[in-house]
Amino acid sequence: MMFAERKEKVAESGVKLLKEMEAIACEMRTLIASMPPEDLIGYIYAQFMMHAASDSQDKDTVDTKDLVNDNQFLLEYVHAVLATDIAPKEISFDENKCSYLFSLSRDLRQKAMLYAIASSLDAKDSIFGPDTSTIEFHSKTAWVMLRGNRYQVLEEEFYRYVLSPHDDILKEVYGASGYEIAHGIQSMANAIRTGHTNAFEEMMMQFLEVQEIASQQKKNIEEVMESWMEENGEKLKSASQAASDMFRGGITNVSLHTGLPDKLLADLAYQRGEDTDFFAIGDFSGTPYRTLPARKKPLIKLDAGYYAVDPCFMRDAGYRALLHNLLQRKPEYKKEFEERQKAMSEGAFYDILRAQFPTANVYQEIYYKDPETNQWSENDTLILMDDVLFLIEAKAGAAATIASPATDFKRHAQSVQDLVIKAYKQCERFFNYLNSADEVVIYQLVSGKHRECGRIKASNYRVMLPIGLTVESFSPFSSFCKQLPQITPLLGKYGFVSMSIDDLFVLKRFLPSPGEFLHYMEVRQSFANVKNAFLYDEFDHLGSYITQNRFDLVSIEKLAKEKGSMLLWDGMSSVIDKSFEGLDWDTKPLPTQDFPKEVRDLLEALDSTRAPGWLAIDSHIRNYDAQTRSTLGNMLKRLGDSLDKHPARYFLIGNDDESLFVWMQNYENEIDWLKVNDKASSMALNIKDAARHNFVIVEVDSEGKYIKAFGINVIVPQVKTDENAHIFEDAERLMNSSGTESNFIMSSIKSEDYGKVGRNETCPCGSGIKYKKCHGR
Repeated sequence: MMFAERKEKVAESGVKLLKEMEAIACEMRTLIASMPPEDLIGYIYAQFMMHAASDSQDKDTVDTKDLVNDNQFLLEYVHAVLATDIAPKEISFDENKCSYLFSLSRDLRQKAMLYAIASSLDAKDSIFGPDTSTIEFHSKTAWVMLRGNRYQVLEEEFYRYVLSPHDDILKEVYGASGYEIAHGIQSMANAIRTGHTNAFEEMMMQFLEVQEIASQQKKNIEEVMESWMEENGEKLKSASQAASDMFRGGITNVSLHTGLPDKLLADLAYQRGEDTDFFAIGDFSGTPYRTLPARKKPLIKLDAGYYAVDPCFMRDAGYRALLHNLLQRKPEYKKEFEERQKAMSEGAFYDILRAQFPTANVYQEIYYKDPETNQWSENDTLILMDDVLFLIEAKAGAAATIASPATDFKRHAQSVQDLVIKAYKQCERFFNYLNSADEVVIYQLVSGKHRECGRIKASNYRVMLPIGLTVESFSPFSSFCKQLPQITPLLGKYGFVSMSIDDLFVLKRFLPSPGEFLHYMEVRQSFANVKNAFLYDEFDHLGSYITQNRFDLVSIEKLAKEKGSMLLWDGMSSVIDKSFEGLDWDTKPLPTQDFPKEVRDLLEALDSTRAPGWLAIDSHIRNYDAQTRSTLGNMLKRLGDSLDKHPARYFLIGNDDESLFVWMQNYENEIDWLKVNDKASSMALNIKDAARHNFVIVEVDSEGKYIKAFGINVIVPQVKTDENAHIFEDAERLMNSSGTESNFIMSSIKSEDYGKVGRNETCPCGSGIKYKKCHGR
């Protein structure tokens, strides 16, 4: 088939699908409007609960994830119709109509997916180059399918943080603080998440109580029910509410289940018939490719109160809607609002991840003279810890959450692209400044004047991470923007990473230690440099890290082996998703990478000691695959168990890329620094081509506990001389000794070989500090 014919066929298919979608949407609108909304919402939730329960018992049934997607898609349309149509005079519930409505909803969703393919196949190369077609397809499917891209149980944590800057104004306007509003939004999510279970337990408890009375009085339940109802008014009221929660959508009634003020709820809700856009005449009328009303206002006003038809609406649109209405009610607050928002977003990275940066130097709003323009330039946050540098540029929001990719993909993408490009350019200027001299000066603005606050040498930093941070997630663009021709590794090697404040709350839970988090960010940055490999969002990246560790290297290998032009990972966040399921989500252990106990003890000792250079050693160990971690664990155990007979033992593990020399020191003996240097050097000589050698000392007490772990600087001789001949001879002896096993060497030394270092002498570890203040005791 010729290209022109193919293009025409694709276009015809797209037009046909569009007309079919519009017809289905119109039919769904008629059905939804004809039924009592509370009964319809209750029926949809009840069906979901029944299917989910059967799915948990029969693994061959429909995936629960598909059930959630079906449910949320239909609930969006219920919200859309209620927002668009006034209540008709005559309505009646019809289960057959409901069943048909489910069928129509699934059909519409399927056709929307097919339309995403048909309308994207021949997309012209534009801002994403040759990948524009693929990215446009993913944007459209995400627009239709992605709902609530956060975890329900973390709602309060997110809202409490992002609303805190406006606490006083929120209290003035709505009579509720940011903390109280955040708690109310969490209650909203909890009501839908656990409402059916709670309602069932309430009804069952009261039924058993009546049954017990009937048994004691030797009467049937019907005979005692009337008197029980007269005597238990409050319990009857609770039972009635439970029934409403289970069967009439009561779990979505936020007026009952939250303490949020009506004034606030009114600002977040549509009145019946208020929306005039969604079903307006024109292309995409009523289809999911128009902006659904739930993306603008997440709630709906019904007779019994304000309803959150689905909690994901609040997650997708609540934050923007709340702040928009706050400014509508208090427009004079706009300037101060923007200043507070700026301070919050710029400080969020370190503020949220403070535990991951325990010894960091943090600079906010730094300035420097751009060497190219000789003008002052500014960056938001600079974090320096050990040999790692983070530069964070914060940008507000993602406007593309309102503009549909189907009606105007260029506009949809451009708004997000702008956020990424602007943050990238600011990071690029600073990195170029770092590279402009051996040492550069940074300034802060004090009383209108630029005052020096620090000096930085790029050569001191093994890892340098430029990060663009937004308040809200804007996947998949945050992952796909690395395809933009403007986005290249800074200084030729430092990949740019886009993430959101949303993401940080999850990362801090799963990566609680500095070593874990910083290693993840190293791998994350490395993956950002793999142009043709994609993961959907930050939780997919995190899931890949936990399950595969170096998923960046795995991706490179797959692309090379399968000779593909693009690699898309799917479902990698499942290990993260499951951690937030169930009522015990906050007490059950989080998934982590596997380490033998001894290796984990070593990592924890490095973290507790935090001697200069410790993060490089920590990262090196975390790079190991499962087999190498096991080998390291076995060596640590074997040698550690024998320290009661030896003052020290040592071994080396490595390959042509990097090696690790470990000296295990009995804590009751002094370290012979000359011997450490000689043995480390002789072992390193056996891996001559290694690009980097890591040397670490582990001090172990009599019970086998690692007291300290720290790296040392060892000068490995390159040329044999009379002074170092003994090191080369020892290297040859070790290579030929029985202690040699595949890629590691082990040995020990005798007690009489030990010497002492004067406490006021310079510490032989290479720190330049006196021994008594460094590694002396």
